[in-house]
Amino acid sequence: MKMMTLVSFWMCLLMTACNSGEAPSTKPSATNSKEQAPAASTQGEPKASASYMNGTNDQNKGDKTGTVHLHGTINFPGGGDVTLYETEGKNTFEIATTRLDNQAFDFGNLEVSRGFYQLSLNGETNVTNIILNPDEPDLFIKFNANRLSANRTANDSPENTGWFAYSSEEFNSNRAIQNLRKSIKDAGAFRSRIEAQIKEKEQELITRQHELIAENPGTYLAKWLSWKNPQYPGSKGQYFSDIDPLDNSAIRSMALSDRIQTMMRSHSGGSDSGFLACIDLVKAHFEPNPKALESVLYTMLDGFYNTGKETICQYILDNYIFDEDCGADLSDAIRIRAQGIINLQVGKTPPNFVIPKFDGGTLDLMATCKQNEYTLVMFWASWCHKCEQEIPHIGPLYATYNFKGFEVVGVSLDQQRSTWGKAIDTNGMTWPNVSQLKAWDSPVVADYKVTATPTYFLLDKEGTIVLKPKRHFEVEKFLSANL
Repeated sequence: MKMMTLVSFWMCLLMTACNSGEAPSTKPSATNSKEQAPAASTQGEPKASASYMNGTNDQNKGDKTGTVHLHGTINFPGGGDVTLYETEGKNTFEIATTRLDNQAFDFGNLEVSRGFYQLSLNGETNVTNIILNPDEPDLFIKFNANRLSANRTANDSPENTGWFAYSSEEFNSNRAIQNLRKSIKDAGAFRSRIEAQIKEKEQELITRQHELIAENPGTYLAKWLSWKNPQYPGSKGQYFSDIDPLDNSAIRSMALSDRIQTMMRSHSGGSDSGFLACIDLVKAHFEPNPKALESVLYTMLDGFYNTGKETICQYILDNYIFDEDCGADLSDAIRIRAQGIINLQVGKTPPNFVIPKFDGGTLDLMATCKQNEYTLVMFWASWCHKCEQEIPHIGPLYATYNFKGFEVVGVSLDQQRSTWGKAIDTNGMTWPNVSQLKAWDSPVVADYKVTATPTYFLLDKEGTIVLKPKRHFEVEKFLSANL
């Protein structure tokens, strides 16, 4: 889709801005584009998609809070802790922990609301998603293996029986589609045949969604499956019309995050102006419910930050989170979460960390910064191929500038000390290296919102971010000019 015109873009902003007579205060320069978007339909209601099937009825409409007795067995004689988390998109929040004793666990009666929750055994890496719904007040789950996602049954729970079956089918379908897409570039004359196979696989999954909706009426599963496909996917203005903004059960799933992602991909045209128009429409739809609004605003803020679009992030921060009028109904919680992103921008001070070093002792980041003119924090891993390409260039930089006040701190995302140490030796990494040995579950990874390796932050003597380079040569250019 092409970019919308400047006039139609500002009309969209004006319609959704808090002050009806004023335009938003922050706007990326890309809004000056003169490219045209396709004209909106003047034929009334857009045509509903055949992929959409309504799974909401009087029984599962809206949210519901009540008591659920959660218990079960896990085929793991070692025992340990079983932890329950509430989900919000990609984020989880711990709400209860119990012991696994003689391969049995029992949380007792929990007050919960409809939605997806996560169970973990002895840490966050062995996890599985389950559905809790007060309409099913007694939930017994049998895990037939020590890996929670491998073999699960909940015979008295239509919610989870359907979910366990669908999650496996969706995983296999997505993997098959991914493999087909990988083969397209070398397909030549067979490209159209592979594209047809992809569409066939996609339709098979949609058909399965519809079957489960029909087989499980009134369940949270049925409602959630109906959110997988927009009722009006071709209409930017009605892209969320099938999701009730007042239904907080949507927050406890990936439904809003997934829908936002597909909307941005389908209706933004990849332009800043298109992204802003979509942001405003999402905000307008969920504005009647501050809790849902906070969730979608943070989802968009987090998504744009992780894709490097910090100008778009600033628009959300300025106009919807920290604006005195637009942000008036939001809680302090979202501002605290948003501050975490603000602190990772150039000119701000990121979180300090004190992490064990490979060669003994601990490293205090801010103390290290004070001892040097510039400190490069490099997130890397032994299994990262891009790191293998970058690290050989960091060594000469370190040799050239270290005596002038340049330090490097390697933060490894490895889990095994042995592979971490081997990579340090192989790559000749003579600078300090630290790791929490928890891979992507490392607290420092969450604090710095690292989603790929290598990721760099260049800090000055005060611990302020002066550069967020993508490649080693950006660091070299900065150092040559400043040291």
